Amino acid sequence: MALKIDKAERDGAWTVTVRGDVDLYTSPELRDALLKLIPKTNTGLAVDLRHVLYMDSSGVATLVEALKMAGRRHTEFVLVSPSDSVTKVLQLARLDTVFDIRESL
Repeated sequence: MALKIDKAERDGAWTVTVRGDVDLYTSPELRDALLKLIPKTNTGLAVDLRHVLYMDSSGVATLVEALKMAGRRHTEFVLVSPSDSVTKVLQLARLDTVFDIRESL
């Protein structure tokens, strides 16, 4: 499934809604979107993952890189409503306690 990334800004905070599969072929597109938005936010970045059907280790690495960049900039970085498959990948990698994961914004 092709990757679709929608971006919305509200009061200096950005929300990125991701749809489709995040894998070796599509993760560079997500990486580019996240790393470009982090410097633009005044308050934080939320990544809505409810519509991601599949994520591999390259997608997880992309999220970790964005989390690190946000941390260096003292910017809040939140994962919103990860799908069951994404949640399982994060749990397997033991990153479910590293990320700020919320059911909604």
